[in-house]
Amino acid sequence: MSEPEEWYFNMTTGRAEHGKLSPLDQRMGPYASEQEALAAWKIAAQRNKAWEEENKKWKSAWNPLPEESEK
Repeated sequence: MSEPEEWYFNMTTGRAEHGKLSPLDQRMGPYASEQEALAAWKIAAQRNKAWEEENKKWKSAWNPLPEESEK
């Protein structure tokens, strides 16, 4: 059997793992390399920021007037 080609980041230990070694709720991934897995928090933060910006654009397109709670 060949070695797994995917890397995961273990959020509990803070280490990269080659293959699915940890439980699903403790890992992020898959990533193509160990270096990408080690940058998991940075990658997640970048993706979250992009998603938040997209959500703002989408919400403003559907609701151009600010709500009372947003003032």
